[in-house]
Amino acid sequence: ITSDQIRAARALLRWSGRDLAEKTGLGFSTLMRLEVLDGVPSAQAKTLETIQRAFEKAGIEFIGSPEEALAFAGSIVSTQ
Repeated sequence: ITSDQIRAARALLRWSGRDLAEKTGLGFSTLMRLEVLDGVPSAQAKTLETIQRAFEKAGIEFIGSPEEALAFAGSIVSTQ
């Protein structure tokens, strides 16, 4: 998951950074730091997987690979 995907998924869900922190159990500052980096953030794989799972649970489907263009599919099942 890339920084662009994290920002875009949050926007689609209308989640604040604090919402994402609550859904993932990760620190707000950590999440905001990951969002400002280019490409795939340098973070533990477990951290990135936790973020991706939270988005997928809310209905976001990531398609393609991080090296390809930003892409999402599916419908959003929850905005909160």
